[in-house]
Amino acid sequence: MVYRRWRRKVPAWLQVCPVELPGRGMRLGEPLQTDMQALARQLAAEHRASASAPYALLGHSLGALLAFELAHALQALGCPPPLALFACGTAAPSRREDYDGVQWREPRRDDELIEELRKLQGTPEEVLANQELMSLTLPILRADFLLCGRYVYRQRPPLDCPLHVLGGEDDRASQEQLQAWGQETQGAFTLDIFPGGHFFIHQHEDQVLGLLADALAPLRHCA
Repeated sequence: MVYRRWRRKVPAWLQVCPVELPGRGMRLGEPLQTDMQALARQLAAEHRASASAPYALLGHSLGALLAFELAHALQALGCPPPLALFACGTAAPSRREDYDGVQWREPRRDDELIEELRKLQGTPEEVLANQELMSLTLPILRADFLLCGRYVYRQRPPLDCPLHVLGGEDDRASQEQLQAWGQETQGAFTLDIFPGGHFFIHQHEDQVLGLLADALAPLRHCA
């Protein structure tokens, strides 16, 4: 997992804590989730104690939507807001209709999922051709696409934290769709565009991590 590698690259004062979702890794025996709000509530209940200490949330693509919903779910449990929310590589929650459309609301065939992975240009062709590996991966990907496709935006009071959005200049999310994230916070809002496509966070990992550290450094002593 890319986030585990980040542990070796970020400053010592910044702790990276990847969140493992049901149906993956050590949670492989748990059912996959296709309801974003339900998943956010589950994760909020699991991480409620951790949110008593200063924390920030980051997600890429589907993970950005989940981080946003998790922030709201933690708030509903009475937890303090995150020091910052970083949303990478996807349109704002309020702009899902013109970003996703309706194509992912129902389960898609294996070949359709593989073709979508090719379009995203983040998976080597030899991996896509490995039938044994893909037989393990495709059910997770299918659930992930359903999480996005069935997501329903609910307008709520803006979050009380800085919101930093990162996008790729060749990614599908337009600048307007990225800019719309700004309506989700009453705190500071920034938008940074990196060269590359959907997986710019891999291509420009050091720059992305530098941005995260710079944004969080002034907040590191917050209680």
